[in-house]
Amino acid sequence: MNDGPKLKQILLLLGIALLAAAPGLAKGYPLSDHYDGKKFFNPGNIGQKSFGDFIKAVKEREKTPWPQWVENENTDKPPLQNKISQIRLTYVNHASVLIQTHGLNFLTDPIWSERCSPVSFAGPKRHRAPGIHFDDLPAIHVIVISHNHYDHLDLPTLHRIEQRDRPLILAGLGTKSFLDKEGFKNVVELDWWQKHPYQEDTAIHFVPAQHWSKRNFFGRDGMLWGGFVFQTPSTKIFFAGDTGYGPHFQEIQQRFGKLDAALLPIGAYKPQWFMKNFHMGPKDAIRAFEDLGSPPPLPFITVHFPWAQKAFMMLAATLKH
Repeated sequence: MNDGPKLKQILLLLGIALLAAAPGLAKGYPLSDHYDGKKFFNPGNIGQKSFGDFIKAVKEREKTPWPQWVENENTDKPPLQNKISQIRLTYVNHASVLIQTHGLNFLTDPIWSERCSPVSFAGPKRHRAPGIHFDDLPAIHVIVISHNHYDHLDLPTLHRIEQRDRPLILAGLGTKSFLDKEGFKNVVELDWWQKHPYQEDTAIHFVPAQHWSKRNFFGRDGMLWGGFVFQTPSTKIFFAGDTGYGPHFQEIQQRFGKLDAALLPIGAYKPQWFMKNFHMGPKDAIRAFEDLGSPPPLPFITVHFPWAQKAFMMLAATLKH
């Protein structure tokens, strides 16, 4: 298969991204084991890849064909609220999960757009509809954003929910100024291990992940990435965001103890030499699950956009062994 047209399309998208609004480098935060005064980084000298590495990875990627469209067997219409202490989880798509407990509605990395891209006419296109129709989405109290990549921080979707519900938006350091400029009014940014109290007896904690951030060629790692722990009077729910496997899973378990649910990502892990530090395959996800104390898992697998061609098959094969 000739990679030329596809590679040219990717390079064109990268060029368009250069023209997009460029978030600046993070400034004004205390120095730490993950912030050097200008940008954020992963502890442990987890190396970043070069642009040349990226081009090589594009050429080496597996050419598994994707269907033009996959119909959902059914879509969920969740209740307006889940007032009891039990957890109701609804997988929407990609890394978007609706969490309902104690009368609160939390939403992770929401994306209802047709493409995850700096432009609406090019870039990775949706191959499957969200598991909840947007009009059936109940009023959202809190949105959490794990990092600023287009498939996780989707501005069109955020604007739709903002205009309808005026939710609180939680994200990592460096993200508030970006979202403020986009017109969002209720944004709180957090550092790793920092918590935000929400109503009585409820808090949302921002926890480490092993990843990176960038929306174009400028301002790499200017916004901190991470996961979240939702802590209510009777439940603790962990959402990992995008992450590679690392020691942070054990530390999260040590700090929070027994978790009632763990939302773990699987996908975009090949070629492994390029992806393994920042994404998890099925085997890494199982290691993370064990490090977390084996809580009830919800693996979210990126099958709505063409990133993780073999994740379902590989996960099934791994679980059998």
